[in-house]
Amino acid sequence: MFDPSGRVLITQRPQSKQLGGLWEFPGGKVEPGEAPEQALSRELKEELDLTVEPDSLDPFAFASHAYPDFHLLMPLYVATKFGGVIKLDPNAAADARWVKPAELPSVEMPPADVVLVKRLMERSVA
Repeated sequence: MFDPSGRVLITQRPQSKQLGGLWEFPGGKVEPGEAPEQALSRELKEELDLTVEPDSLDPFAFASHAYPDFHLLMPLYVATKFGGVIKLDPNAAADARWVKPAELPSVEMPPADVVLVKRLMERSVA
């Protein structure tokens, strides 16, 4: 998700969760019968109280990463239209911040998110 000044939204995983303390792109699991765009829209509302219409999400890239106990295939969507003010669900995110894509390499992120950073940096200079 990009704000009007070109910054991207990242959230910090709660310390109590796997990979706790790392920063990631917001989102979550797709529920049965749910399209990925619907899942992301729902997760943004539940975790951050942001409203994003599924139709306003543009597919951007995918990350594929093998963790020790599962394989993650994660789509990355770009959204520039959203409503609301961030209100954190502390069970889902310890913190949230907007950062310039060029700052992302200095942020500690899970391996699956790291592979998407270069793509976002390329987008920001295009």
